[in-house]
Amino acid sequence: MRLLLLSNSTAPGRGYLDHAQEEIRTALDGRRRLVFVPYALADHDGYTARVAEALAPLGVEVTGAHTASDPAELVRDAEAVFVGGGNSFRLLKALHERDLVRAIRERTDAGALYMGSSAGTNMACPTLRTTNDMPIVQPPSFEALGLLPFQINPHYLDGSPATAHMGETRAERLEQFLEENDVPVVGLREGTWLRREGDRLTLGGIEAGAVVFRRGEQPSEIRPGHDLSALLQEQPRFDTPAV
Repeated sequence: MRLLLLSNSTAPGRGYLDHAQEEIRTALDGRRRLVFVPYALADHDGYTARVAEALAPLGVEVTGAHTASDPAELVRDAEAVFVGGGNSFRLLKALHERDLVRAIRERTDAGALYMGSSAGTNMACPTLRTTNDMPIVQPPSFEALGLLPFQINPHYLDGSPATAHMGETRAERLEQFLEENDVPVVGLREGTWLRREGDRLTLGGIEAGAVVFRRGEQPSEIRPGHDLSALLQEQPRFDTPAV
C-alpha cells in the first residue's frame, strides 16, 4: 500500500502544495494520471482546476471525480487518487453516497497511490472521529476508508498560554477521544506528512514534527524521519471507555 498523507495543502507564503511538491513527485513514482476527489468543498470545478495547476509542473494529468457519470468506476481505473481537504463531514457523506469508500479501498489495495491532505488525510483513518471540522452535514456513518489502523489529527496545534481562547486545547480533545476509544492518534503539525510504502511508515516534513497520543501514556514527540511502522500493527478498539 502506498500512501502520502499531508497535514495541510498550503504553507504560509507558498502556493498550493508547493511545500510538499518534491515529496509528491517521489510518491507518484512516474505516475502521470491522477483522479482528484473534490467533494470536501462546494466548488468542484474550481478545486480541481487548482489541483491541476499545482501538479502541472510534475507532468500529471488531473481528472475530477465529479466529471464522471460513475465516479467509483473512474477511481477503479486510477493510477493515483488524491482526496483534497475541506470539510470532513461533507467529504465523507459524498464518499458514501457515491460508493467511493469501497472503490478507493479496492484501488489502493491494488497498488494505486492514495494522497490526502487535511480532510483527505482524515479519510485514510478508520473513522472520522478525530477531525477538527464542524458537522455541517450528516454522513450515513463515521466509518472512513480504513487505510491505516490508527487515527490522525491534521493541523495539530499546541496549546498557547498567551491565547484568550478558554475552550479545550487540541491535546485535551484528543485525550477525551482516548477516554472513549483505545486507538493511537498521530497529531500532524502543519508542514508535516506521513508516507507509507508497504509495511513501512515514516514521518516527513518540517522539524516541528508530530505528537503521538496513546491511552494511559504521556504524548510522545516525534521528528521527521521517525519510523512509525509499528503503528501499522495496531488493533483499534472503538467505543471502549477507559475504566
